[in-house]
Formats: sequence, structure tokens, C-alpha cells
Amino acid sequence: MDNEKLTAQLRQDLQAVAARTGCELLEVDFKGGVLRVVLDREEGVTLQDCTTVSRELSALLDVEDFGARRYTLEVSSPGLDRRLYGLKDYERFAGSLARITWKNEAGKRTDLIRLEGVAGDEGEPSIVGTGAESSQPIRIPFACIQAARLEPEL
Repeated sequence: MDNEKLTAQLRQDLQAVAARTGCELLEVDFKGGVLRVVLDREEGVTLQDCTTVSRELSALLDVEDFGARRYTLEVSSPGLDRRLYGLKDYERFAGSLARITWKNEAGKRTDLIRLEGVAGDEGEPSIVGTGAESSQPIRIPFACIQAARLEPEL
């Protein structure tokens, strides 16, 4: 029910605010009275980016009368264990470790792989890499991926 308040137009407006600050809007979610906004930027999201976007979004949401009920606005970066959202993330983070949960004909599985990028055509792209423990090549059809996150390397 909460996410119904996030109309397509409001999502576009939120995206425009993020873009004006040089950020990309990765995710917006409204649940339990909390509006969560996740930003990204090639060189990394700063605290100042989050503050600026938060102020601008607050003003926009007031104009849009989003806050007729009480809500909390949270603006953040994706973090060290960031979720991978699309094909460009798999290219961008080539060389990084990622934990990928996907479905194949045998069922659901999770692999820890060192990303190499994307292969195949636009119609059926695959994520390619090597197994973190086995060093075996791994190719995962993008359409089969259920969840993917970077694995922090400290």
C-alpha cells in the first residue's frame, strides 16, 4: 500500500532532483512510513550529496503534498555491500567480488564470483566471472539473477 504513493511522475521528479546534484537515483522505496532513497555517483556519494538531495527532496515532497501523513525521509549511498542494479553495475565493478543468487534448472544457488563484466548480446546478456574459491569460469544469464551484492574486501 505504501509504495502506491510513489507515482511514476513522483519517481521521475525524485530522479530529476538527484540528477541536478550529479547523482543517480538507484532506488526509492516507501514502507512503514519511511521513504528510502539510495543515490550513486561514479566517484562516490558524499555526506554533502545526501544532505543536498535530502533538502531538495523535502521541499519537493512538501509541494507534492506527499507528507499528508507523517513520514521519515532517508537518503543514503549504496554502501560497501551495495546491491548491483543493472548491467552497467556489472561492468563498472569488474574486478570486484560479488555474491550472486540466481536460479537455474537445478534450482536456486548462490555463487561468490570475481566479476569480469557482461557478455552476449543485448537480448540475452550474461554476467561473467571466475569462482572466488574455485577460479573456474562462471557465466550467469542476467535474466536468472535474483539478487546480487558486492562482497566487501577489507
